[in-house]
Amino acid sequence: MDAVFKEVIVPKSDGLALLDHLAPCIPYLSQEAWLELLKNGSIEIEGDVVLDNEILSTGQHLKYTIANYQEDPVDCNWRFLWEADDIFAVHKPANLPVSRTTRNVYNTLIQLVRRESEWPDAHLLHRLDLETSGIILLAKNKAGASQWQPKISQLLGRKIYHAVVHGKPNWSKTEFECKLATRKESPIRCQMHVCEDTEKGKVSHTQFKLLASHQNYSIIECELLSGRKHQIRAHLSHLGHPIVGDKIYGHSGEFYLKRLEDNVTAADWDKLQSNHHLLHAFEVHINYSDQAAHTLIDNEYPQQWIQFCQKVGLAI
Repeated sequence: MDAVFKEVIVPKSDGLALLDHLAPCIPYLSQEAWLELLKNGSIEIEGDVVLDNEILSTGQHLKYTIANYQEDPVDCNWRFLWEADDIFAVHKPANLPVSRTTRNVYNTLIQLVRRESEWPDAHLLHRLDLETSGIILLAKNKAGASQWQPKISQLLGRKIYHAVVHGKPNWSKTEFECKLATRKESPIRCQMHVCEDTEKGKVSHTQFKLLASHQNYSIIECELLSGRKHQIRAHLSHLGHPIVGDKIYGHSGEFYLKRLEDNVTAADWDKLQSNHHLLHAFEVHINYSDQAAHTLIDNEYPQQWIQFCQKVGLAI
C-alpha cells in the first residue's frame, strides 16, 4: 500500500532540517531512503512539493507518501462511542497500538482516527496497553488536549475493567493496595513488581469483584483507584489469578521473552489460549460538566474473549 503521513510541525522541530526531523519518524528507514523520497517529490510542505532539505518552522503542515509500505498487521476496527464539545471516546480493539511503536507507525489508533474521522488533529488523552481493548478518550484538537490532559484524573471518574483470569478466587470482593516498581534485575524491563516494605515504588490500589466462574477460570471486575502502569495485570498476578493470554504476568513471563525473539511456537499459543491478554476497559464515568457524570459502557468484547468464554463455559 501507499502510506500517506501528515503532521503539523511542533515547536521542538522548529529550526530543524527536514531530514533531521524525518529520520526518527520511521526509525527503520535509512537516510538514503528519505533522500530518495525527497528526490522523487514524495514530500510536501504546505501543499507544495519540496526537493531540498529545508529548515522547518512551527505550524507548517508536512505530508509525505511512502510507496509499498509494510508493517505488522493489526486490528484497525476502531469505533466511535461518544463526543462532547472538545473531547470524544472510541472503542480500541485488542492488538492495536494507541501510538507509534517500533513495529507500527502508520496503523495506530491515533493515526487511524486522524485519517478516518472528522478530527485530523486529534490527540490522545490517556493510553491503553497494546493488547487491552475498550474505551479510550481523545481530544478533538491540540487545544482540547492542552485543556484536558492535565485534568485527566478529574475528567475520568470511575474506571472499570473486565478481565478473564486463571483460577477461581476464594473471595467475591476484595481490594489490593501496594507499591509497584520495576526491578533492574528482571529480564523483562517493563514488568511491574509488588514491592517489599523496604523498597521504593508508587502506591497502587484496585478493587476487585468476582462476576462469574466456571471450571478453572473466572471473570473479574476491576476498578482502578489509582493509575499505575500494568496495575491490574500485576495485582491479579500477585493475587494468584493472572489474566488469560498475559505474556508478561502469566507463565513467569516466558512467552514475552520468546516473543521478543520471534520464537513463539504453535504449542506456545495453545498454552497461552489467546493471542492477546483478555483485559477490556468496560466502563468509565466522565466528569465533563457540572451535571452528573456521564457513564460510558463498551460491551464490544474482542472475538478471542467471546470464543474463549464459550469454550470454557463462562457467561459474560
